[in-house]
Amino acid sequence: MDPGKSSPEQSQEVDLALAPSQAVDGHPEQFQEADVTFVPAETADNRRKRRRWWPWLLILCLIGVAAYALLPDLGLKQPIEGWIPPISQVATAASDLLLRRSQAPSQAVTPAAPPASRGVPVVATAAKQGNLGIYLSGLGTVTASNMVTVRSRVSGHLVKVAFQEGQLVRKGDLLAEIDPRPFQVQLAQAEGQMAKDQALFKNAQRDLERFKILLARDMISKQEFDAQLATIDQHEGAIKSDQAQIDNAKLQLTYSRITAPISGRIGLRLVDEGNMVQANDPNGLAVITQLQPIAVLFNIPQDDLPQVLKKMQSKQQLVVEAYNRDLKQKLATGTLLTIDNQIDPNTGTVRCKAVFPNEDNALFPNQFVNARLLVDTKQDAVIVPTAAIQRSPQSTFVYVVKDDTVESRKIEVGPSEGDEVAIANGLSPGEVVVVEGVDRLQQGTKVQARMAGVSQERRQDGSQERRQDASQERRQERQQERRQE
Repeated sequence: MDPGKSSPEQSQEVDLALAPSQAVDGHPEQFQEADVTFVPAETADNRRKRRRWWPWLLILCLIGVAAYALLPDLGLKQPIEGWIPPISQVATAASDLLLRRSQAPSQAVTPAAPPASRGVPVVATAAKQGNLGIYLSGLGTVTASNMVTVRSRVSGHLVKVAFQEGQLVRKGDLLAEIDPRPFQVQLAQAEGQMAKDQALFKNAQRDLERFKILLARDMISKQEFDAQLATIDQHEGAIKSDQAQIDNAKLQLTYSRITAPISGRIGLRLVDEGNMVQANDPNGLAVITQLQPIAVLFNIPQDDLPQVLKKMQSKQQLVVEAYNRDLKQKLATGTLLTIDNQIDPNTGTVRCKAVFPNEDNALFPNQFVNARLLVDTKQDAVIVPTAAIQRSPQSTFVYVVKDDTVESRKIEVGPSEGDEVAIANGLSPGEVVVVEGVDRLQQGTKVQARMAGVSQERRQDGSQERRQDASQERRQERQQERRQE
């Protein structure tokens, strides 16, 4: 073997040793420093790429060494020695190509810029100007204006039920009917007795006329004439009694038809058709509650009673709003009707009664609601959320956003209602105040403010779009790598 010629293993070792130095202008130390500084963390894709080529290179080297060791035994050493330079060149080219592919991602990486200084993330909102209502709140119960238990006034067989459960009925509508035949018979008997007594009365009147003639001729005594007068009076009394019996029979016949005494909503049926019902049964046939209008009973603290009485004495109509139990949905709007005449000593509250038209049937008897009585309205007030108000031992203040920084400003707080509060002094409409993230703020802190009111759906849509963009970028990178391979 010619000593001036290098073996394939030696050429590969030389190429691998010189490749790093040739990558950065012949300075291996610089290449290593740049590699440590800029090469990103090794990913699973890079590891898979490196595992793709080095086993094959190792196998080729082993095959070359084995073949070179067996050449003397095969007698092919001299002919094959002429192939060594071309094979060395091909191996060198393959090694350079593999190294360039493995180093291409690291050489393409540019040094990351130092992170920019970001402010404290906060949520802010603008102060608005408007009217702020002052309310008195209390837990209330919806009460029907009228509630009637429908009972039968006569006893008998229930032959018809003319209503449906839960139906809205009007006063005078037929609800049920009891067998009327027994009452028709009683009416006929009373009318027959009336006819009999009327006939006797007429006969007594004719006898009285005869007695008058006989008395004038002294043919009868005065006593007999007076007795005839008494007989006529008896017949008149019998006729009146018969008339009362007739009226009673007609009334019983009328009671056999049970009608609605008031307008309202009828409840569940308590007696089914075909049963025998008794007069004035305590259970009744059904219950009717009047829903329009409807009342709400609620309590207010005794300390607020003078303010409410002053408004009522001045003939002002106070508005009452009914909300659901979590105070998120307004159910109805009505007016204050009256106030109770005494304060409950156990709770220190006074009961109030409000009336609601309830045209949409939003209120239901015995329903629990939150009643809010409007007692005053703050006109043209500067309004901010309650969360923006901060308190210290010295003063009450808010953080106002000014050119990406915050300013601590003292304010004078006015009346509040729910999650809003009126600012009496120290803040102008339109100024932006911080409502979330105030625990890390102080005078002059740099902030990154996000205005309140951004819907959760928009934030979710933005996150989904960012995830889709990142996924699309990764797919494009994989496609580019496949093309390079």
